[in-house]
Amino acid sequence: MAPSILSADFAQLGAQIDLVRPETDWLHVDVMDGHFVPNLTIGPPVVASIRRHTDAYLDCHLMMTDPGDYLKAFADAGADSCSVHVEVGGTADLIAEMRSLGLHAGLAVNPETPIEACEPWLDRIDLLLVMSVHPGFGGQHFMEEAVPKVARAAAIAGRDHLALTIEVDGGIDTETVTGVAGAGATTFVAGSAIFGQADPLAAARAIRVAAERAVAA
Repeated sequence: MAPSILSADFAQLGAQIDLVRPETDWLHVDVMDGHFVPNLTIGPPVVASIRRHTDAYLDCHLMMTDPGDYLKAFADAGADSCSVHVEVGGTADLIAEMRSLGLHAGLAVNPETPIEACEPWLDRIDLLLVMSVHPGFGGQHFMEEAVPKVARAAAIAGRDHLALTIEVDGGIDTETVTGVAGAGATTFVAGSAIFGQADPLAAARAIRVAAERAVAA
């Protein structure tokens, strides 16, 4: 489980992180630059503040046109992984830079981009982030076309014996998680389905249970 702080109450961010910590494997940090996506969120200073507050794995999703300009700042702030978008190009150099900084390397792919665009890099990264909404805003509806993309990525990883984490982000809740978990995803980003609920911890636990049941089925 990777709760997304994009949907948390930023006035009580530390308390909200603590609230869901028992069901948090990773903490997902959405970084938007107002150019690659039409929204602005947070940057390295907030990541540094979160790092001082928690030992959770900080999974930073860089929805940025020029992520290479900021990778060192995120690494210095305490990020554990950064995911850059395959759509921005320069993928080989960005992966190499993440490796040199000691970051786990992630590659994100938008809904309209086929998995084949990522295939040349799958043996060089730790994490493939499959977007199941158009990036930029929280609270969107899950796009079912993400399920076959996850299945395709999982098939490639299995065929090539890759130790690849497949993460899904967008519209994830107790219902939609079942399809992507069954298709081979192992990490699930949820924002409003956790922090938008009356009991965020129980909501996160319910999504985890639904994913586990789908895998076991």
